[in-house]
Amino acid sequence: MLRLLRLLLLLLLPPPGSPEPSEPPGLASLSPGAPPQAPDLLFADGLRAYSAGAWAPAVALLREALRSREALGRARRDCGASCAAQPDAELPGQLLGAPQSASGPRAWEPLLLRATLRRAECLTQCAERRLGPGGTARLRMGSVLRDAFRRREPYNYLQRAYYQLKKLDLAASAAHTFFAANPTHLQMREDMAKYRRMSGIRPQSFRDLVTPLYWAAYDTGLELLVQQEVALALPKLEEALQGSLAHMESCRAGCEGPEEQQVSEEEVEEGSQGGLYEAIAGHWIRVLQCRQHCVADTATRPGRDFPVPDFIPNQLRQLHEAYAQVGNVSKAMESILSVLLFYPEDEAAKKALNQYQTQLGEPRPGLGPREDIQHFILRSLGEKRQLYYAMEHLGTSFKDPDSWTPAALIPEALREKLKEDQEKRPWDQEPPQSKSLPYWKDVLLLEGVTLTQDAQQLNGSERAVLDGLLTPAECGVLLQLAKDAAEAGARSGYRGRRSPHSPHERFEGLTVLKAAQLARAGIVGRPGAKLLLEVSERVRALTQAYFSPERPLHLSFTHLVCRTAIEGEQEQRMDLSHPVHADNCVLDPDTGECWREPPAYTYRDYSGLLYLNDDFKGGDLFFTQPNALTVTAQVRPRCGRLVAFSSGGENPHGVWAVTRGRRCALALWHTWAPEHREQEWTEAQELLREEEEEEEEEEEEEILSRDPSPEPPSHKLQRLQDKAGKLLRVREEL
Repeated sequence: MLRLLRLLLLLLLPPPGSPEPSEPPGLASLSPGAPPQAPDLLFADGLRAYSAGAWAPAVALLREALRSREALGRARRDCGASCAAQPDAELPGQLLGAPQSASGPRAWEPLLLRATLRRAECLTQCAERRLGPGGTARLRMGSVLRDAFRRREPYNYLQRAYYQLKKLDLAASAAHTFFAANPTHLQMREDMAKYRRMSGIRPQSFRDLVTPLYWAAYDTGLELLVQQEVALALPKLEEALQGSLAHMESCRAGCEGPEEQQVSEEEVEEGSQGGLYEAIAGHWIRVLQCRQHCVADTATRPGRDFPVPDFIPNQLRQLHEAYAQVGNVSKAMESILSVLLFYPEDEAAKKALNQYQTQLGEPRPGLGPREDIQHFILRSLGEKRQLYYAMEHLGTSFKDPDSWTPAALIPEALREKLKEDQEKRPWDQEPPQSKSLPYWKDVLLLEGVTLTQDAQQLNGSERAVLDGLLTPAECGVLLQLAKDAAEAGARSGYRGRRSPHSPHERFEGLTVLKAAQLARAGIVGRPGAKLLLEVSERVRALTQAYFSPERPLHLSFTHLVCRTAIEGEQEQRMDLSHPVHADNCVLDPDTGECWREPPAYTYRDYSGLLYLNDDFKGGDLFFTQPNALTVTAQVRPRCGRLVAFSSGGENPHGVWAVTRGRRCALALWHTWAPEHREQEWTEAQELLREEEEEEEEEEEEEILSRDPSPEPPSHKLQRLQDKAGKLLRVREEL
């Protein structure tokens, strides 16, 4: 009951806030030699102390919760490894491929069960020695608390408590640790910016206390390779590979823990209908599924949703290239042979192997793939074989994390379905493979336009990403238009301010009417101004076809916008290029409400962003939940890519900071209300049409000038007066 009451407290406590500072006594000392306590109860007690403003006890309890959880995992891993090495706990030889004994085909059953009982006895005794009375069962954690620890929630509370205790270096470390795993947490972004501005915090305090070291080695090795420092990169790449394999072993050991085997009541009800072997099979399948998932767990960076594709094989390829560059042929050959274990038909690897074999001459004994990789692959293939068998014959599920799994290993009845599932894996689609969609809701679309992501793929409603709306040449014309207008000092749409959203960026905006006026005056090219009109209508028609085929949409406002990172002001920058907002209502993140009232543009119904380039750093568009904190989808700009969405509170969005280069896009808003249609668009169209008519008249004049009959003086004078009057009007408007 006490455990239940403490856990219920988690539902009642508010998120980390900013209570009034106080100065409690010093931190409570930890007890590193004592057996670990229940991490969930420590966490609940720590949150109770935090809520009461008892900062020192809160820090002590939260730190002890983290220490106990780590000690618990370490004890389980050590006990699992030591008990697996016990001679009397080994699996019977018949299960490992030895010939059947004369005692009958089921002679292995008592041997298997005896080995299982001895292993269980060993694990129980080891857990009691390491964890105290009750062992593993006493320290079991629920799924909600496990997820909280995986999200590093304790560090979020720790950083605020440390701040209240005036321990700023520790606060910065805790904040950085939480932020590394939650990079889209906007409140923490602001907190990190504040910490970096504090002069009393040392730079080395901004370090990640949790992320496995192999990621740092991996990134350093790749950076050294780019810098052509191959000799220095090799130790780091080896450290990264060894660390990755060690982390995978640690993850696999955790798969046998009791938390990983917790199932729902429905699953228990279903499982209770079977007998001994059904129960054993179900438990074993869950263990194998967890072990296979450790591949993705190891390859997923903190704060990322998807793993790095082919993480282990790619590390071997990098090692091969590095060893080849320093002339270590034996090590290079060892690495490429290891790659071929994953991909036996890899042409580049086979070509490199032939070169090494020719270079070495006679085969050298003992020169083969790495032993750790051989062990990894053989074990993984054995587990996959069992999981696919269970899929085919027991109806279980399995998502293979590897793209190198041999097709022959997969039962033929499952291959087609698994192929479809593999094509849907988001981490294998970067950027996503768009599919051609010539018809959209029975409306013929522009040729070459493809739907890249729909609302479901963007984790929202009334959202879509399309590619192919502009050719590279058209993007170039519009980029040149924006550049020419900016060099002429012409700004429009935001009253000429330097930047409406960030002091770290230069903001340039151009409306369709201003572009037409500049073209009329000869300051910018007329093709660019004309294309701006054409493209805006192209986007409007396409947005209507997809979102509102039964109700006409009108352009409400069109704005060509460029954001340029200001050099020298990007270091340690933490603000956004455009804060999270909705386009037709005032967003209240605290309540999740979006009030459709002034000063919001309440008549806007759909929004669109058509990107012109991608040669800049940062600047991705992102959608959030109504709290403006939780990012639900992110889109990288590229030439001709349109992001279209409804303008209401269902689609809060913002723009990450542009930290290098210049980002240009055409922003468009559409409305159902005809009275709010963009009048400037019509004026711009008329202005450009007048210029075309004048050009046609000039061509006619040139033709007439070749005729010997003179033009009547009154006609010529009237034409010159009309032309002068139009030029004067344009200059006055500029």
